[in-house]
This record gives sequence, C-alpha cells and structure tokens, in this order.
Amino acid sequence: MNIHDYLIDPRGKDWQKLLAYWAPPLPADAALWLVNRLGEVLFATTDGAIHRLVVGSGSLERLAPDRTTMARLLDVRENADAWLRIGLVDGCRRAGMQLAADECYGFKVPPALLGEYAVSNLQPTNLYSHYSWLSHLAKKDEIYWTGG
Repeated sequence: MNIHDYLIDPRGKDWQKLLAYWAPPLPADAALWLVNRLGEVLFATTDGAIHRLVVGSGSLERLAPDRTTMARLLDVRENADAWLRIGLVDGCRRAGMQLAADECYGFKVPPALLGEYAVSNLQPTNLYSHYSWLSHLAKKDEIYWTGG
C-alpha cells in the first residue's frame, strides 16, 4: 500500500481558508499534517499530539501523542483502513470516480443528516464547497443543541 494513494496532495490549496471553516471546533494551534481523500484532516497541535477532524460528522478525535507514534499506528492495517478510509477510496476508484486537483470524495447525504459512509453515497466534490457545507451543518447542530 502506498499511503499517498489515499491522501489529497496539499499543494496549491488555500488551507488557511479551508480550515477556517472549521474554527471552532478545530483548535487555533492546529497544524495540517495529512488529508485523506474524504477531506478528513489529520493535524498536530502544539503539544505534538495528532488529531483527526472527521468532517462528515463534525467531530474531533485524538489519535496519537506524537507523529512517530502516529506513523507506527498507521502501519496497523485496521487503523490505516479507518483513518485513511481505504475501503471507500478503493471502492470509489473501482466505480470510476476520479478526483480533480481541488476535489475530494464528498457525501451526497452527509453523515450529519444520516447519510452512510458508502461508495453509493460519495461523489467527487469541490474541497471548498465540501468544507463549507459540512462545517455549516456541524455548527448549525452545535448552535441548535446549545440553544444559541
């Protein structure tokens, strides 16, 4: 397995703008590390810990205390499958879905609206639209649940 087959090339994208859609819940000290082909961001915080922003649900997960540990954890197939969405990416490729430079596999119906993590629910989607729309849904739910 080549990890780059499951990642978005970060070059040429305005990550400051893309990640601004997610502040909060993304912490101010988040430093981009990797982005899987579903647009989920793996980032480091100033304490060195590695976290994942799951854009489909709007949740944050702490994955490892540092990059070295994270690299070892990614060598475990089950972790790589979960964090890089290997099965979904492979399924999208088999279905003939190709990504342009500014695209990720986006949801037709996002998980926040009970959509499934399934190839049939994915399509090539502009990254900027994907991040904006999903962050809006996540923040709408947060405002609703906090009464704001």
